[in-house]
Amino acid sequence: MKWMTDRRRFMQLGGAALAGAMARPQFAWAVEGSTLRLRVGGDFQVLDPFGIIGELDDIIPRCTQVTLVRLGDAREGSELSLWGAEKMEWTSPTTLAFTLREGLNWTGDYGPVTAEDVKFSFERIAGSESAWAYQFDYLDHVEVIDERNGIIHLNAAYPPFDLIALPYYAGHIQCKAAVEAVGGSYTTEIPAQCGPYLFDNWEQNRKVTLKANPDWTGPKPDFDTIEFYIVADDQTALLAYEADAYDFTSLAPNSLRQVKSSMPSGATLIEAPSTRYTWLTINMNAEPLKDPRVRQAIQLAYDGEAVLQGAFDGAVPRATGVVAPGPYSRPSNIYAKRDVERARALLAEAGAENLRLSLISQSDSTSLTIAQIIQATLGEAGISVDIQPTESAAYWAAGDKTQGDGYKSIELVLMNFAGGLEPTENLVWFMPDQIGVYNWSFFDNSEFADLYAKASLEPDTEKRKAMFHRMEDLMEESGGFIFIAFEPYIAIHDENLRPSILADGHPDPVMFRKI
Repeated sequence: MKWMTDRRRFMQLGGAALAGAMARPQFAWAVEGSTLRLRVGGDFQVLDPFGIIGELDDIIPRCTQVTLVRLGDAREGSELSLWGAEKMEWTSPTTLAFTLREGLNWTGDYGPVTAEDVKFSFERIAGSESAWAYQFDYLDHVEVIDERNGIIHLNAAYPPFDLIALPYYAGHIQCKAAVEAVGGSYTTEIPAQCGPYLFDNWEQNRKVTLKANPDWTGPKPDFDTIEFYIVADDQTALLAYEADAYDFTSLAPNSLRQVKSSMPSGATLIEAPSTRYTWLTINMNAEPLKDPRVRQAIQLAYDGEAVLQGAFDGAVPRATGVVAPGPYSRPSNIYAKRDVERARALLAEAGAENLRLSLISQSDSTSLTIAQIIQATLGEAGISVDIQPTESAAYWAAGDKTQGDGYKSIELVLMNFAGGLEPTENLVWFMPDQIGVYNWSFFDNSEFADLYAKASLEPDTEKRKAMFHRMEDLMEESGGFIFIAFEPYIAIHDENLRPSILADGHPDPVMFRKI
């Protein structure tokens, strides 16, 4: 993974644009002192690791909770290092012993973080309906030795366990007593915290503030306060950054040429590959899409080159699946070339010449650009597409079976996920048990599920590669997917700041440093 920084001249803002950006109530002028100001694209929804959904849901627990290990900056290889554990060792292929650091204490007089808390945290998610249960697929149990020592027992040799399960999402350790005291789960109020920062204030859809934890005994972070500014629109975010509303923001991929041509003074640009993958979900359960000829027609009408140029400025190639580019990625798509005439013929065979479909999209500029290109290019094959821009909370509810039966009839959805470092982390979301969770295509394939189980434990690289390729073939052959791209990661930040960016593109504020 190659990262690049670039400094250019100041981008002059017109008075009206500057005034407009600063008039928005969610922006503030620079805060004196050790305050780190980050822009994020959406508000948080669930802070309980059991139900984490989006970007800020993931970022806040990294600051306010503790994990046994921590992932490093993607620019330095995403290395694992000890964090809540002072010692951790594989004592056999299926046993991982750990010793918690001394001095880790919960807020609210709940006492020290214990091995019993680790056991509670992991076992409450393993085998549950949590989206993150896959991280503990091979967990048998956690054995508590004493207050600070325990052994994680797996039911099969699974080498990626410490990379997949421990540093994030389900790996955040919870206070057993505090969680049980609030009924066994929570959403927006953390019952007990143990991390470098504590949750301080929340202005819904505007701003979240964290304050340094005075009782934190681990490495001291560089900043006393972290402020997250919630700004959905990437262009607005760029203007606000130029007006010194915050110190760091990610940017839309199609803004790269604009930013490179006129860099703000004192700013640094990050331009890098990422593991975030984008695809079009075609719901095979929806009435208009049950005929495989209709789904294939959509795949053939799709103009991948137009999307790559329009949404990503040609910076990335078309994705060949959901496995990130690298040693395991598939060589090409089955439907790699556009064929509008064949698409029209398939629609005619299916009696669907006047097909009209709804496309759900998030409301950020990149998603809307992709949706509009899809609308235009499918229209050339006679498929009318109505775009439904949807804000974050409603978007993620659309395919959620706990929100009613609406997930059964959604038609097209433009989706993107923060990908993992291990291929199975990207493929797990299309297992049959993810229908109504994150598998919105209703893709239900027993061969795929069997290959997933085998690939998870297979040590041979070439055999794994063949399995992954076959799994992605099955996805594309079903007609439930169009693979679009692995999004480039673009961000801009103050030059006196050294950010820490994880492989999924989420910042890790705890590890941001002053220069």
